[in-house]
This record gives sequence, structure tokens and C-alpha cells, in this order.
Amino acid sequence: MDEFWIFGYGSLMWNPGFAYETRMDARVFGFRRSLCIWSVAHRGTPENPGLVLGLDRGGSCRGVAFRVGEKDRDEALDYLRKRELITDVYLERILPVTLADGRRVQAVSYIVDRTHEEYAGSLEIDEAAQIVARSHGQAGPNDAYVFNTLTHLKTMGIRDLWLEGVGERLLASV
Repeated sequence: MDEFWIFGYGSLMWNPGFAYETRMDARVFGFRRSLCIWSVAHRGTPENPGLVLGLDRGGSCRGVAFRVGEKDRDEALDYLRKRELITDVYLERILPVTLADGRRVQAVSYIVDRTHEEYAGSLEIDEAAQIVARSHGQAGPNDAYVFNTLTHLKTMGIRDLWLEGVGERLLASV
């Protein structure tokens, strides 16, 4: 990779935590944003796990690509590994990403490990909403995580119909 790119699909989009030179809307094909990871600490407990986002197989996902300068590359990668690889539920991969200007680049991203015990699988909207509604962890209620994500996605002009459906079910149950 001549240029070093990172693709974010969740909180990384609005809270990258590393230095970058360029930020651009982007899309990855073959993966989708999904509440597919059990959270037993931050948004749930071992007895009542919540759900957090992962990049899972299927469809496509709009997100953000960050181009990191050579001098910041190692520090950014170190930071991401500490942030994303805590429980090994994510796998670091180089994915082809299409930038908003039409260019295709290779970018580091983190996809869900479908063999990991924290992988929740593909859930229906109602099932995901029920889990999120009843879960609370060290970082607060699980529904706050979903609503915060939806607010940021809306601000960025990104539609995620499945996640929006979960948010609608949560609002209807209040």
C-alpha cells in the first residue's frame, strides 16, 4: 500500500483518535454495518449482554476512509489495534474501498470474526431492538449507543435502514 488508508463504519467515523491527512466518504462492498457483537462490559453484562457494531459479511457499507501520513502510520495502527483488538472479536483486514471521488484504495478495517463467542450473528430488527432495550453496561444503556450512532450517521448523511429500523422499534417501545 503506497498510501495508508483506514476505513471506519462506526464510532471511528466521528471519533478516529489518530492523526490523518485526508478524510473522505467511502464505501466497502461485501460487508455491512450490523449490531452483531455481544457486549458483556460496555453495553451489557455477562448475564444480560448488549449489542455493538461490527462489519459483517454481505451487502455494502457507507463509512469514512482516512488517509494517514507515513510519519503517523505506525502510531495510528498501534492505536487501532489497542482499540479494536481487545477481545479478538474483530479481525484486522485490508479491504478494497471505493472513495467518494471514485478512486479505489486498499484500507485497513476491522471485520467481525464469525467464529468468536461474542459474535451474535444476523439478527432480525425486532430481536436486536429487544436485546438493546434491556441492556446496560459500564458505558451506559445500550439504546444510548444505538441512538448516538444513528444521530452521527444522520449528521453525516449516511442512511442505514436496518439500524434505523432498530432505532424506530426502540422509540416505539418507550
